[in-house]
Amino acid sequence: MIGIKSIASYVPTAGLDNYVQGAKFGKDEEFMFGKIGASFLPRKAEEQETSDLCVEAAQALFASNPDLDPQSIDALIVVTQNGDEEGLPHTAAIVQSKLGLSTRVAAFDVSLGCSGYVYGLYAIKGFMEAAGLKNGLLITADPYSKIVDPEDRNTTMLFGDAATATWMGENAVWNLGQARFGTDGSGAEHLKVSDGKFFMNGRQVFNFALIKVPAHLHELLDASGLKSSDIDAFCIHQGSAAIVDAVARRFEEQHPEKFVKDMLETGNTVSSSVPLLLQKHMLDGSWKRVAISGFGVGLSWGSAILYRD
Repeated sequence: MIGIKSIASYVPTAGLDNYVQGAKFGKDEEFMFGKIGASFLPRKAEEQETSDLCVEAAQALFASNPDLDPQSIDALIVVTQNGDEEGLPHTAAIVQSKLGLSTRVAAFDVSLGCSGYVYGLYAIKGFMEAAGLKNGLLITADPYSKIVDPEDRNTTMLFGDAATATWMGENAVWNLGQARFGTDGSGAEHLKVSDGKFFMNGRQVFNFALIKVPAHLHELLDASGLKSSDIDAFCIHQGSAAIVDAVARRFEEQHPEKFVKDMLETGNTVSSSVPLLLQKHMLDGSWKRVAISGFGVGLSWGSAILYRD
């Protein structure tokens, strides 16, 4: 059975002081901490491409797992909607070359945003098990600095650049349980790119998350035969501090602290936000069962249970 063996990440050290950005738009420290949730937004270097972020994360994964031979990787999925240059060829092919992986590797992209990690986990698990593959890389990298308008107060204070790499393989520490997914393309206009610039209707996205995510998590628990008390932590997409807090209060009135919030030094890293939480809080912790949920562009959403024996 294919599961999560390890996660590594790359977060650029350079970036933006978000309090300075907030002051530019008349937002005080209380707003920046309580609503946005990020004091610093990492930014890739001008010369770095999406594939370079992927390579940094993958190399960090190899460095922390000396028993993982890069030549043994036989599946590679890159989750991104902001690939190299204009998106052709697919970023996974460029990453394969830059990492020097075997040409026998199956490499392709998944074009999803904030829900992409949950979708990607099940896509690579199913693909690997169906094809009899042994070692896979699921990489997330969606540098929104390529598309965010620095003069747009609705987006420029939210997004940070980062990449993660997840080793998927047999005899894993963490296994994938039940999952549920959904799509509502009628809301596509609320998160889109036009003329190279990203647009977000923040109020509509907030309402979507508040209505959809708590209900979806309850549906997932019911399908899994679990109660919220059976879950050690909820690692949901870090869209903003306000979104995480609101979802937590609506879903778990008695124990909202189970919802992990950790975006102070990263901001909203799109498809990388959930794996960043898992790397930092799940892998070396005492948790036995974790619920994850990603939601955003599409509109799309995906939630799943991760567990270890």
